Amino acid sequence: MPKLEPYRKSLSYSYCLGVFPSLELLDARPEAVTRLITHPDGTRNAGVAKLRARCAELGIREEEAPRVLEREAHKQNCYAALVFNKYECRLRADANHVVLHNISDAGNLGTALRTLLGFGLTDVAVIRPATDAFEPHVPRASMGALFRHNLRYYDSFDEYRAEFPGHMLYPFMLDGARELDAVSHTRREPYALVFGNEASGLPAEFAQLGQSVVIPHSNRIDSLNLAVAVAIGAYAFTRPV
Repeated sequence: MPKLEPYRKSLSYSYCLGVFPSLELLDARPEAVTRLITHPDGTRNAGVAKLRARCAELGIREEEAPRVLEREAHKQNCYAALVFNKYECRLRADANHVVLHNISDAGNLGTALRTLLGFGLTDVAVIRPATDAFEPHVPRASMGALFRHNLRYYDSFDEYRAEFPGHMLYPFMLDGARELDAVSHTRREPYALVFGNEASGLPAEFAQLGQSVVIPHSNRIDSLNLAVAVAIGAYAFTRPV
């Protein structure tokens, strides 16, 4: 087997760090997994034992690689990881979407994906420039939820919109025209919930696209964390009307 290189975006593979995210990967996309790497200190760990047994059932090669684990996890208590080939997805035309415009933080992306899975929103468009969904911190922050999503990158919002012109757009903005509760109760499906960059939010022109939405909060804060805003929006839009 070829030497495992430090992760970089140009690689054709990535690392899923930790037992629980790895078990999720095996359940969701076993065909993408190429090998299991373990740490000798994790020999007696029950989670590692479960992961090893599942990989053995699937015929996935196992090897000890403590230095690789420490290098990719940036800590010494990561006892197992899966190496998997990167893959592409397509969004479903009849599903509701979430659009993350220029999301820049891997932790925010992972947390948002975990939350969205919990609310049944599993078709996610990411508009470049944006963080890399296969950077090892993302699968771990998502607790493996990444592998349950149809996630696709687009070079621009216009490219996404050209593919899905029929989705009702709900851009979340600090100066949105209507409050979340009112909009969510009159939502039109299929819809796309659109969220902006952590620092700059959505460009002003998004206010003219669809129905802009504001999540009301006190003036003691400037804005909500992106992953928190995604969670609130997803909850509101998936509640029964």
